[in-house]
Amino acid sequence: MQQSFPNIQGTLARATAAHQAGKLSEAEFLYKLVLQTDKKQFDALHMLAVIEGQRGNFAAALSRINEALRIRPKSADALINLGRIQGELGDDANAIATYEKALALNSQSPLAHNNLSILLRRQRRLEEALDHCDAAIAIARDYADVWNNRGNVLFDLNRLSDALKDYDRALAIQPKLAESHLGRGNVLKLLTRPDEALDAYTRALAIKPDNAEAWLGRGNILVEFKKFDDALVAYDKALALRPDLVEAEVGRGGIFAVLRQYDRAFAAYDKAFRIQPELRELEGSRLHAKQCLCDWAFLEDDISYLLEAIRSGQPASSPFPLLAVPSSPADQLQCAKSYVANLPSFPPLWSGKTYAHDRIRVAYLSSDFREHPMAYLTAGLFEEHDKSRFDLTAISYPPEQSESEVGRRAKGAFERFIDVGQQTDEQVAEMIRELEIDIAVDLNGITQNSRPNILSRRPAPVQVNYLGYASTMGADYIDYILADATVVPSDQFAFFSEKVIWLPGSFMVNDARRRIAERTPTRSDCALPEHGFVFCCFNHSYKIAPEIFKIWMRLLKATEHSVLWLSGHTPTIVANLRREAETSGVSSDRIIFAPRVASNADHLARHRQADLFLDTLPYNAHATASDALSAGLPVLTCLGASFAGRVAASLNRAVGLPELVTNSLEEYEALALKLAQDPARLAALKAKLARHRETYPLFDTKRFTRNIEAAYTTIWQRHQRGDPPQSFAVESLPANPLPTNHMPVGNG
Repeated sequence: MQQSFPNIQGTLARATAAHQAGKLSEAEFLYKLVLQTDKKQFDALHMLAVIEGQRGNFAAALSRINEALRIRPKSADALINLGRIQGELGDDANAIATYEKALALNSQSPLAHNNLSILLRRQRRLEEALDHCDAAIAIARDYADVWNNRGNVLFDLNRLSDALKDYDRALAIQPKLAESHLGRGNVLKLLTRPDEALDAYTRALAIKPDNAEAWLGRGNILVEFKKFDDALVAYDKALALRPDLVEAEVGRGGIFAVLRQYDRAFAAYDKAFRIQPELRELEGSRLHAKQCLCDWAFLEDDISYLLEAIRSGQPASSPFPLLAVPSSPADQLQCAKSYVANLPSFPPLWSGKTYAHDRIRVAYLSSDFREHPMAYLTAGLFEEHDKSRFDLTAISYPPEQSESEVGRRAKGAFERFIDVGQQTDEQVAEMIRELEIDIAVDLNGITQNSRPNILSRRPAPVQVNYLGYASTMGADYIDYILADATVVPSDQFAFFSEKVIWLPGSFMVNDARRRIAERTPTRSDCALPEHGFVFCCFNHSYKIAPEIFKIWMRLLKATEHSVLWLSGHTPTIVANLRREAETSGVSSDRIIFAPRVASNADHLARHRQADLFLDTLPYNAHATASDALSAGLPVLTCLGASFAGRVAASLNRAVGLPELVTNSLEEYEALALKLAQDPARLAALKAKLARHRETYPLFDTKRFTRNIEAAYTTIWQRHQRGDPPQSFAVESLPANPLPTNHMPVGNG
């Protein structure tokens, strides 16, 4: 042994030099040469374990490192490497214990603190992870990796501004640290600074082109810019690098859903779900795509799975898909709260100051001041607002720019119409605060193209959820929801995070000036048979539940020569519905699909060729029911359990047709059949609707505007007095009240 010792040391030195130069095969040969002389040589065993780890052979690395530790069990360095290997093998519990042993031997190891922090973060023990980052920084302030890791922990804690500072500190030390550019991109995305986020992802990829997470981030930002083809390329590159990166598959699904390619959306979501079944928050999107396709295979199981996850407190879905399944108001509140809790939180911009203005400043926020049902419903409201009492601002963030008549009407009704499509949420919120808006009204809620991170910054003293989202937002920064006694009865107030304002009649505004084409297309024009009863439903496909469809099929079988007229859909949806019809014993050619028409006025006019609109449940027709009633087509509905399932009942009652509101699906089916078989009764209903359309509140835009202004006045007065939000009902105003001059101003 005495003779071989110098040879061992020399060989070890040569091995170490080769190892440091990245010549792993040469180093491995030399370490093994040492072990031929001394099979218990600690350094050789230790470094062979490191080489196996570098190659990704973690099982072999674990065997080697354990051999080394049997020789020198109190080697802090070897314990640190053991912790790394255990972590790579997914044995986090033992890895954490190993790092703790290493730190007990050497508490001044920044590497051990940093690596332990990474594992604690993975276990969601974030405050402990942060403590170990701080311990590492106290030892080595120029350690770029630990600043990067600290940024990651702060990101998970939703301390976004602090995370950004730490990523910048890491890059000041090591400018080519791709992971910190990636981290910056992730933070900047959540701060809605998309241009800067895209630049950060681009920098990360310039340094490390095989960074799958950076390709994912790039895809996410390109989606925000509506560059869907480029986004798909980015997602595909991410998946080529990491086939298990489910977020990229989810991103692909989101693009296909926006493009209404629901079969491809479902395939992407389903693939992601198979890769990672525990990703419960994916289930809502997957189920919604499936419902859009009218694919009802195992639907009850999917719904049960979703509701089970929500009721157990898991973030199983964006809240919107829940509205189209048999969920309770309590389920919807739980889902919304879980969803909002996972969004970034921000300090309030409004400082508590009470504004003194001559007019109440109201801002409407929406992505839909364009060719969209929201604009058709609200254009008259915006025009009828009393500009002597209300100062109106539109905050518009459209998904695309396109001119339309209704968009021009909406734009012309505001004193300020501000397109903020290119501004960040932070910039928009700051602008609302600088404009000293008294009441901010969110017309999107939690729907496609919504931007909840604007109002989550609390830029206005009073913030309201209205029209776009038929449920609670579950957010403490939204003070009120505008509803009515039908859609949100008092026994459901507990399931709304907002205070509930009951508007008289219906909560839904309608535009009395909405144009319906004078020419009625012929039945032939509409591909309808010349004779026979026409049941109609122009709702979106995801609202067509199998139970409702079965009722419709029974109605067709019981009503000779009748047809079902549905909105035009994709070939897959058409094929699925035709197959379901045949399964029910109904010829599929008795379902007629209406194609899209360029003019909304023409679309309304073709309603005249239908005999009865059949509503859906659990998600009613909303703007679609309003379309039918405005065109003179009676809407038969069934009162549902939650807001989304009670809207058509609200509309019918407000137009004086409560007899078309049923309380069970059995009653709904029976009444539909009676109306189909009794032409005189149906004609009387149509005549009644025609009369009431001119005299009842539903289509009286001026009266509705006065009512909503009374609501705004009350919540503004409460705020001026320093009173907290409170539920209340607005008293019904007459059709032609005397002019009002009691409007409080200033601090009054």
